[in-house]
Amino acid sequence: MHKTIVLASSSPYRRDLLDKLGFAYKSKKPDVDETPFPDESPSELVARLAEAKARAVIQHFPNALIIGSDQVAVLDDQILGKPGTKTRATEQLKAASGRCVTFYTGLTLLDSETGIANTEVVPFDVHFRHLSEKMIDRYLEKEQPFNCAGSFKSEGLGIALFERLDGEDPNTLIGLPLIRLTRMLEQAGVEVL
Repeated sequence: MHKTIVLASSSPYRRDLLDKLGFAYKSKKPDVDETPFPDESPSELVARLAEAKARAVIQHFPNALIIGSDQVAVLDDQILGKPGTKTRATEQLKAASGRCVTFYTGLTLLDSETGIANTEVVPFDVHFRHLSEKMIDRYLEKEQPFNCAGSFKSEGLGIALFERLDGEDPNTLIGLPLIRLTRMLEQAGVEVL
């Protein structure tokens, strides 16, 4: 029996990434409280939230494979949220200058019929160049990444902020690790190719 594929997200970035795989899917915004639990590590947080997002839409899709994803950026064991404002984005980029920020992306594929979820956490390291205030200001004026964890868009001009990237899949930085997702889908019987 063919299962509907569902993206439990309202993120246009995740939809753009999933579009790369070339199959039809539905999307639904999950309603999930993203507040970290006390003493929860970043990787535990994104794993929990990825699965919670998938489970939050399960009642709408009784015979589906539901994709949930969540991401945090971490610097000095502190989670960098979405900045929301230019002032906060400036602070985040100043703090990241010349340093490494690790992104943890939780990925879940949930079979809504069986209730079985496969969840993985994919890390990705971003090594920032030394950034001057002028570079930061110009970047923020041009791209305005105020709704992006870590205050940049790696798929755009944000790439100029980096010295190097370390990870298995650059799509992870944008919010959906497609290499891992492809494997999960194939294990669930979806022929991606």
